[in-house]
Amino acid sequence: MFNKYDNTGFHSRIKGIDQKTLVYGERTLMTEFRLKKDHKVPRHSHPYEQTGYMIAGEMILTIGSTPYRCLPGDSWCIPMNMEHQAEVIEDSVIIEVFSPVRKDYLPERKESR
Repeated sequence: MFNKYDNTGFHSRIKGIDQKTLVYGERTLMTEFRLKKDHKVPRHSHPYEQTGYMIAGEMILTIGSTPYRCLPGDSWCIPMNMEHQAEVIEDSVIIEVFSPVRKDYLPERKESR
């Protein structure tokens, strides 16, 4: 699968957090997140390993009970079923890869006519 970047197709599941699935395969799925200053991703866990890279901004990412100040160039890997949360300090852009593929993040397929 190849995806030519464009600025459309983002949606929000959490207020202040926009996301767009970029590409996916049989075992991984890559998503871009745009996080707005002063918003939070609530504490949660899921059955996916989550590997991320911060492109721009600043946030506090708490993995388990350990908080990390994330800045551009920082990266992380959150094990499956590990509780985590994020507090957005500045408008931020991150890329995250999930394994296995998150079916709830798959883009809707458009029917051809």
